[in-house]
Amino acid sequence: MTDKVDKKRIKELRKLIAYHQQRYYEADKPEVSDEVYDSLLNELKTLEGATDETKDKLLNPVGGAVSDAFNKVKHTVRQWSFDNVFTEKELQEWESKLKRHLDSEDVAYKTLSYVAEHKIDGLKLILEYKKGKLMRATTRGNGVTGEDVTHTACEISDVPKVLTQAVDIVVVGEVWLSYEEFKRINKAREKSGETVYANPRNTAAGSLRQLDATVARDRKLSFYAYDVDAFSANDTGVTEPLTQWDELKLLKKLGHTVNSHNQQCSSIDEVIKYYKKWVERRGDLAYGADGVVVKVNEIFIQKAAGHTAKSPRYGIAFKFPSEEATTLVEDIQLQVGRTGVITPVAHLKPVLIAGSTVSRATLHNEDEIKRLDVRVGDTIVLKKAGDVIPKVLSVVTELRPANAKPYKFPKKVAGCGGAGLIERIPGEAAYRCVDRSSDTLNRQRLYYFVSKQALNIDGVGPRIIDQLLDVGLISEPDDLFTLEAGDLMELEGFKEKSAQNTLKAIHAVRTLPLHRFLIGLSIDGVGEETARLLADNFGTLQKIRSASLEKIANIYGIGEVVAKSIVDWFAIEENSKMVDRLLKYIKLEEVKKANSESELNGKSLVFTGTLPTLDRDEAKDMARQAGARISSAVSTKTDYVVLGDNPGTKADKAKELGVKIISEAEFLKLVA
Repeated sequence: MTDKVDKKRIKELRKLIAYHQQRYYEADKPEVSDEVYDSLLNELKTLEGATDETKDKLLNPVGGAVSDAFNKVKHTVRQWSFDNVFTEKELQEWESKLKRHLDSEDVAYKTLSYVAEHKIDGLKLILEYKKGKLMRATTRGNGVTGEDVTHTACEISDVPKVLTQAVDIVVVGEVWLSYEEFKRINKAREKSGETVYANPRNTAAGSLRQLDATVARDRKLSFYAYDVDAFSANDTGVTEPLTQWDELKLLKKLGHTVNSHNQQCSSIDEVIKYYKKWVERRGDLAYGADGVVVKVNEIFIQKAAGHTAKSPRYGIAFKFPSEEATTLVEDIQLQVGRTGVITPVAHLKPVLIAGSTVSRATLHNEDEIKRLDVRVGDTIVLKKAGDVIPKVLSVVTELRPANAKPYKFPKKVAGCGGAGLIERIPGEAAYRCVDRSSDTLNRQRLYYFVSKQALNIDGVGPRIIDQLLDVGLISEPDDLFTLEAGDLMELEGFKEKSAQNTLKAIHAVRTLPLHRFLIGLSIDGVGEETARLLADNFGTLQKIRSASLEKIANIYGIGEVVAKSIVDWFAIEENSKMVDRLLKYIKLEEVKKANSESELNGKSLVFTGTLPTLDRDEAKDMARQAGARISSAVSTKTDYVVLGDNPGTKADKAKELGVKIISEAEFLKLVA
């Protein structure tokens, strides 16, 4: 800002802050959050200098991914992420939903008790012990595969190399960096002229994921153990825990450090009391915490509750109140996505929010811009509520420059092909490119084609795709399969070994599941879930290509809009030719069909109680693969009831109707 603008901005800020002081202290009717007020006050202090005069005149506010550098490890137990809730009502609704699910599964329980823990802002670490000795430490990764970081984990003093008992156990916990250590690290970096780190969480993650283990040792990382994923006592006589609280006691007994702030709660109301206490006291903690993790205490209920496609049903993360801040909109630019959809993005004056410095915020679409009336030069209220990308909440119109003009969506966008024309998507608030053949779009599609979400070509990312495009080695996805080592060795950063590794990674996806192939095609609306539905229902790519709109739309979970997108995509000649070219290099795996020779084929099964070794969802998947139908209620059409521990009324109903009751062991013989 110029001196003239600075003085004007200072004057406007003083006037606005004085108004909000009056609303807060005198009228008891604040119009902005404490965080927004703090943000405005901090800006004024920065412009004016935090002088004694400023302090006297202004009152203080009240309140307040898997890297190729590491060996990949497939987890023995899949790692999940908890869903989030942000209000007491949402937490209570989660409990009600959990109870309905348990009732539908006929799980017997009187009341639900919980264990509440701090949701520490760190990095998940999985430790595998054999006969009490640490064998491997792994990051969460994508939940199925993680990174082997044993060398750095061994430098954490809280990670015991040998347990007090010779048990086999998989321990899960959180690696974190204290605020004190974070400040020490940044102070040293600042002194040596290095860029300071943005937040403790990223610093902890970066320290753990170092090839040089001394970095982790020097940064004094900490670790809290909080879960047991697998356990075998061997001959130690150690009792297997039956509750979450017992797991914490066992971990401590074995020599692990467990957070002392964990608490047993007999009801959801006690959880809320615990949450409120730490909303107020989280600033006293040595580490960053952005919420409370709530888990059902009883392990048998956890197993019975199982998981959704993404998260455990038996636990939830109750997030602390979202953080807000104010900043300036320096520009509004249009971003072209891989499917041609245009997204307006606000370029911001960098601001610290939720522990991270951000400079971008999505504005979603033209309607959202009009609703907010956001303009270049505006001061906005920014919110980050558990999302990676912050949201623009509102505009502080009192600080709007006199020359700020309403934003108008252009008729042309440079990132679109042809003449750059854009069109409104029927029935939606979004725009997309009319011609989707631009270089920008092609690059986006190729980035996605090789990404983990699609073909997952290991080590081939946007940087390599850009290099290949820039020198003309590729232009379409199938070109990747024609590359030779000599082509790659001409590129910057490539040598013989790296070239061979890249070709090996490309060759590894020449045999591919049908659903992953479909994901890689960048068809509007076709992500992993829809791709699996298409593969399971049609079985072959040819049947999908020739399917009618009605037949696709009738698949539960797809619908007419996505079905039309699929049919329209395959009807385009260029798309069809590209698919044919790809099939010259890629062999699609046969979709695994249900075992028609299985004794369970065509049978109806009901599960009740907690199975000794199998997760309920895992057992159901096994049954479906054997051709069985799963039902939630026992009737005369039920062939088998699979009985576990603590069964409910379904077992009684089965006996009443004369339905055959089998154990988990008998079930496993039937699906073998």
